[in-house]
Amino acid sequence: MAVGKNKRLTKGEIASDGLKGRVFEVSLADLQNDEVAFRKFKLITEDVQGKNCLTNFHGMDLTRDKMCSMVKKWQTKIKIPDSIGKDIEKACQSIYPLHDVFVRKVKMLKKPKFELGKLMELHGEGSSSGKATGDETGAKVERADGYEPPVQESV
Repeated sequence: MAVGKNKRLTKGEIASDGLKGRVFEVSLADLQNDEVAFRKFKLITEDVQGKNCLTNFHGMDLTRDKMCSMVKKWQTKIKIPDSIGKDIEKACQSIYPLHDVFVRKVKMLKKPKFELGKLMELHGEGSSSGKATGDETGAKVERADGYEPPVQESV
């Protein structure tokens, strides 16, 4: 999924260095090709492989319009840390029926140590050992329009 574009580089700059550590805020609707989604996810770029940026979870928030639609007259918005919406709803059901219980914001306080092997597993591109076995061979893919990129003499 394309999220943004990068600035043009000058001599001596490496594109991957400028992309690592960059935080993207993407709507859940964009990630799932859905019309209705009110959650925004923050993804941080951990590694760059060619034209692909491997991202990891960095945070989550609700959209402003969803927050405004939940607050109505004679109702209050309660911020509860370290709780999950469904658990609160089930626990309070016997006392008072609750509805529209959401976790508003998730923030990474302490990030675990970066391991490329685990990141590759998350993206479904690697094994836990990090070494490829000799059995796996790729299949040749033909483009539908028959396009062949021109051969470059220098890079």
